[in-house]
Amino acid sequence: MSKRFALVGAGGYIAPRHMKAIKETGNDLVAALDKNDSVGIMDNYFPTADFFTEFERFDRHLEKLKRKGTGIDYLSVCSPNYLHDAHIRFGLRLGADVICEKPLVLNPWNIDALREMEEETGKKVYNILQLRVHPKVIELRNRLVAENKKSKYEVDLVYITSRGKWYYSSWKGDISKSGGIATNIGVHFYDLLGWLFGNVQNNVVHVREVDRVAGFLEYERARVRYFLSINEETLPKEIAAAGKKTYRRLLIDGSEFEFSEGFTDLHTVSYHEILSGKGFGLEEARLSIQTVHDIRNANAVGLTEDAHPLAR
Repeated sequence: MSKRFALVGAGGYIAPRHMKAIKETGNDLVAALDKNDSVGIMDNYFPTADFFTEFERFDRHLEKLKRKGTGIDYLSVCSPNYLHDAHIRFGLRLGADVICEKPLVLNPWNIDALREMEEETGKKVYNILQLRVHPKVIELRNRLVAENKKSKYEVDLVYITSRGKWYYSSWKGDISKSGGIATNIGVHFYDLLGWLFGNVQNNVVHVREVDRVAGFLEYERARVRYFLSINEETLPKEIAAAGKKTYRRLLIDGSEFEFSEGFTDLHTVSYHEILSGKGFGLEEARLSIQTVHDIRNANAVGLTEDAHPLAR
């Protein structure tokens, strides 16, 4: 039976993937909200959906549908990071399950409060953790489990995704709204590392600037050096010379794990999992939220000898 969806943040970068997932899972988007009205992308998926630029009118519309018995089953949240918590609460109060982009929230204690709201409303909060449904990542995790290695893996993670000046003027450049680089572009990698290697035992930050972060994370089964950046000038010379703007590398015990392909339909896969009752909930998001919170609030120790080479 088709489910009724509403979506917050229709004008954002990630919203089209959610619209596509709603469409491809055979469901309907009945209403959407964004303060920006440049949302022509909706015509590709749900041209008859009601659209609002003011939250108050969106709220009243959904409440009216609820009173008529035609309320929504799910609210998809694609708004800026700092609004996720409020929009999740809004969805739960409407009596809907909520599907939220990462990071689920900015602070770990928000998860505890949302857990209480789940119990009060009887509704669920799901987080999009698409790397966990990537076929190659699932294959890697199964291999690591089968190896049952007694010593810790040595892991090197690099993710550089160039951003222009617009980034710093947007909410993404405001650490109080985005959570900073580690949260905004890195949270899905920290989720991946925790899923593969267990709980964090040590978290050291070497460098934390508005355009980059570097540090060391020790997990139960791995030691990880990482470098994340949105500054094109930090690209390795050979990558920049090839005209590339993005560089992703994950080395495990010196062997590269390649998973650049296969991202196109992962939101649709995630929606299938959620709609069948197998999605990732609040507790699955906790470790990565705690990790990025700790990185954001740590004192950077500087470029010690064990810092990632690209941080230099």
